[in-house]
Amino acid sequence: MSKKTLFTPTRRRFLAGTAALIGSPALATEEEETYDPLRPEPEPEPAVRRNISSFKALHWGPYFSNLKNGAVLVDTTSRALHFWAEDESLYKLYPSSVPLTDEMTRRGRTSVIRKVEGPSWSPTPSMKKRNPEWPSYIEPGPDNPLGTHALYLSWKYYRIHGTHDTRKIGRKSSNGCIGLYNQHISELFSLTKVGTQVLLI
Repeated sequence: MSKKTLFTPTRRRFLAGTAALIGSPALATEEEETYDPLRPEPEPEPAVRRNISSFKALHWGPYFSNLKNGAVLVDTTSRALHFWAEDESLYKLYPSSVPLTDEMTRRGRTSVIRKVEGPSWSPTPSMKKRNPEWPSYIEPGPDNPLGTHALYLSWKYYRIHGTHDTRKIGRKSSNGCIGLYNQHISELFSLTKVGTQVLLI
């Protein structure tokens, strides 16, 4: 096929292009109508030249004195969650979302105190103050900000949980919690137990 043939306008190409142009405003309008205040488009962030540290394997030794009950390390800088099994037979590395600001970020040692499949969600008092229009309760399901599974930590209001809004993973996008893709939190949920060590750095 010659270059001339490839770029020769035809009735079919013209109609397809026109349909695409006509359809564009309708798509934009539909997106605006389905805007969800609980799932706003993540704020743009400065371009990152390279972020290979997110997927750099780590050894547990510098972070934990032992692996009793397994260990979870959340690196808020590289936006990655690491898991080591108690018997060292398994190591997992997942991309995560992290809190929007440093003020919302809690660092230090905690542990898993409760595991919930199909969690419900209620905004914290500070969230409700910042966003009075938010609902007071959301039942488990596709509209729930905690996704399919949640690991409750000993720090009040802090969790490692899933999300149905996959745009948030790898970004500063949470109000304090650590988010994972639903398939990843489901896997981590099965690997952790009440008492699993957690360190946020």
